[in-house]
Amino acid sequence: MTAPSPHYSPLPGDDPNEIVKAFAANRAFRAAEWEELTTEDNPYRRPVRPDDLAWLDYSGPMPADKALKLSGLLGHRMLRNVYDLDALYLPPARTPAVAEDQKAFYSHDNRVLSALAKPVLENHLFSFLAEGRTPLERPGVAAATSHVIGAFEQRRAAGNKAIDAVERTVGKREAGTFLMLQLSAFLPAMNAAVGRAALGEYDLVCDSLRPLLVDEYRSWANSSAAYTKMLDGGGLKTPAAAYWQLYLTTSLARGNHLHHLSVNRENLFAFLGALVHKKMDESLTRDRFANAFATCLTADTGYFGTAPALAEDGLRELVGRLLTPLVARYGDEVVEGFHQGFEDAARFAALWETDMVEQVTWADSIQEYQDKAIRIDKYLSDNNIVVDLDTFVESNEETSTTHVHNEHRLVMIESGQMHFWNNVTHKIEFNQGDKILIPVSRLHGSTVLSGECTYHQPIIPDDMLNQIF
Repeated sequence: MTAPSPHYSPLPGDDPNEIVKAFAANRAFRAAEWEELTTEDNPYRRPVRPDDLAWLDYSGPMPADKALKLSGLLGHRMLRNVYDLDALYLPPARTPAVAEDQKAFYSHDNRVLSALAKPVLENHLFSFLAEGRTPLERPGVAAATSHVIGAFEQRRAAGNKAIDAVERTVGKREAGTFLMLQLSAFLPAMNAAVGRAALGEYDLVCDSLRPLLVDEYRSWANSSAAYTKMLDGGGLKTPAAAYWQLYLTTSLARGNHLHHLSVNRENLFAFLGALVHKKMDESLTRDRFANAFATCLTADTGYFGTAPALAEDGLRELVGRLLTPLVARYGDEVVEGFHQGFEDAARFAALWETDMVEQVTWADSIQEYQDKAIRIDKYLSDNNIVVDLDTFVESNEETSTTHVHNEHRLVMIESGQMHFWNNVTHKIEFNQGDKILIPVSRLHGSTVLSGECTYHQPIIPDDMLNQIF
């Protein structure tokens, strides 16, 4: 009998939360340390905040109105780790710490636990998409094509609110950098999902599908140098998870969604709908991304010219090429699945715009939110209002892995000093007496600088915040 590995642990029972906690207990997913704001040299180091799993519930679907809250962020972090286990990642250098994380990431135990955690996380993170889905008025390739063209025209007219928000900021370098690292969170993941989907036997039914998927992935691979050069212009690097702590929930979700449809082979028709949305979205945003990165960062944006954009005629041809042979074989279920995948991808893209607008607007207005915190604190004091709060006493270099809150919170420093961050570009110093308002679902983290730091987090209800402002 083979002896168990030194890291062997018994499998958890059938409790979904215990399964998720066991998976997140991997060494590579441990809470971040003070020097790990970025992990550019370690593609396996992906902090999850395992301690928070003690009170989060993954036993059922996540409601749509909680998609930007903490279980969504940590859930998508964990699910990306599940999907990435099937990909090869090589570190720039193999230091002892990197080697240990690599061993833990690709370990037998992690593969077993990831297989158990995968359906739990997918159920929690994607079930809400079924709510509010509008079916096509009539079946058929023509109806699906018409819907895609209509969505294209509507999106083209609406523009992109996320990129608009970045271009409106005062701190354009900071906002442009944040936009670029969000792109780096979902663009490589989406293309990896396409490459994964290309591995299959399609020739008997749709002989053009496998070459199309291979060509799509080849285009991504061939643009590697241009993509690297663009990121370099923003001061960023390309390794997977390099800016793990600063990826928004929705940036992770956009990549995870295409992986979800690619990995689960029964979702082929939905995958094709999401693939068409990906290509449509890239065509509509390429010039906007290029302008934002050139303006905010003076980055080389030649990457966006490495593949041709699709307009209406190209989309019509693509949808027909994908659907016609499959519908001939399998009927209207192909169109139904395609429409579902397209609509769900569109929903995540729209949610990403909302998430980005709120994040970059808040991050660009830190002084305003410090002033708001002072006003809220005075309001509570003047009206003798007591609200729920959490108090933390932390020691030097103690670090809070980036996270979001499920409610509005103040951070009030009673004593000591900390660094607070919401971007890779800079850190914000907080000292005794400093305060800031952190709105619900805004990504941030912190590190204690002094020997000890005591701070409070009063929880501010929505109605109270609306009353004050």
